[in-house]
Amino acid sequence: MEALKYLLLPPVINVLLILLGLMLGVRGMAGGLLVTLGVASLLALSTPLASHALRQGLEPPPLAGPAQLRDAEAIVILGGGRDTASPEFGWGDAPANASWRRLAYGTHLHRGTQLPILVSGGRVHDEHSAEASLMAAALREVFDVPVRWLEGRSSSTAENARYTAEMLGGDGIDHVALVSQAWHLPRAVAEFERAGLSVTPAPTEFASAPPPGLPSMIPRAYHLHQSTRALHEWLGRAELALRNILLRRGE
Repeated sequence: MEALKYLLLPPVINVLLILLGLMLGVRGMAGGLLVTLGVASLLALSTPLASHALRQGLEPPPLAGPAQLRDAEAIVILGGGRDTASPEFGWGDAPANASWRRLAYGTHLHRGTQLPILVSGGRVHDEHSAEASLMAAALREVFDVPVRWLEGRSSSTAENARYTAEMLGGDGIDHVALVSQAWHLPRAVAEFERAGLSVTPAPTEFASAPPPGLPSMIPRAYHLHQSTRALHEWLGRAELALRNILLRRGE
């Protein structure tokens, strides 16, 4: 399923459409339409306007304030990837930019509530150290914040949820504040609730509005990346919905 998902995402799907159109012949109607669709969709998804629309449709509302965390018993920060062989900190690998944003917001929430922190992230490609250990090092050495639990076995959001629920259940904790990017959080919340936890969403990094006028329609590689991440999340939601339907039918 994961391999199929990447085939359906830009720029691979756009290139496949173009190649198929070229194979059919651009002078024919079908071939010309496929090439046009591949090129036009690639350019459209690279615009600030499109990337903002795709991300904004995924996002929950922000936390109104610390009072919304009154029922939470712990803060769970999900890993957002790693940068390999990063020399700056002397750790080998280091958290990727998405993880740094989550760690910063988790630190902000911890300082306002004193809730204990769990970091979650494993070895997606059999790396030397779990992502959770990199996150814990960043919280300790950069933010001067302690980490109580390290969940280092997971390689997906569903596994983040399952292993976190097992770990926290041993300490009698069943309500968490869940930290991730705003575009990712709704699906993550659904996975954590499926695993048996009550969740207060704590989203960060909301989509910035596109610039006014013509600049909002000028393609850029950065916005293609943002659109691809958003489409990946939409596909993840579709997969989750399909799993729910199949589970209900199996009951």
